[in-house]
Amino acid sequence: MATHIVQPLGGQFGGATPYGNLTTLRYTLETNATGAPKNTVTSGALAESDVVKFAYPLPAGLVVEDLQVIVVDPFGTGVTADLGFAYADGEDAAALPQHAAAFGSSVSLATAARIRTNSARELVPLPKDAFLTLTIKGAAVAEAGKVQIIVHGERLGEV
Repeated sequence: MATHIVQPLGGQFGGATPYGNLTTLRYTLETNATGAPKNTVTSGALAESDVVKFAYPLPAGLVVEDLQVIVVDPFGTGVTADLGFAYADGEDAAALPQHAAAFGSSVSLATAARIRTNSARELVPLPKDAFLTLTIKGAAVAEAGKVQIIVHGERLGEV
């Protein structure tokens, strides 16, 4: 199992005065023809159980209210992923433990689609900065693909 840290290609709007506290964060994962992620320092193809961490963190105090996955270019037959988060400091928090499938489990990356994640977790603010994670499941990635992830949330300030 490898960890790949992907540099952001998206951005953020909102979360600061005078625009209110609604925030949209956008993340992109793109692989080359061999299945290796672009915009990262690692070079190997994405294998089952590999974790992709998106370098721009979900900020402390963010309540993730919705998360959508847009599979622009499929990653190959059988490829699925879990979507979750891991705290930037690597330490768990009792108020909201980090969870590799907090926002979705076995989300298909094998077919072009727009997928609203199916998590029924309670809406709780993140107690500290956390990285959005995508864990490859089902099959290794062996081709070019592209997925965009949109996170909508409310910034309530650090808790």
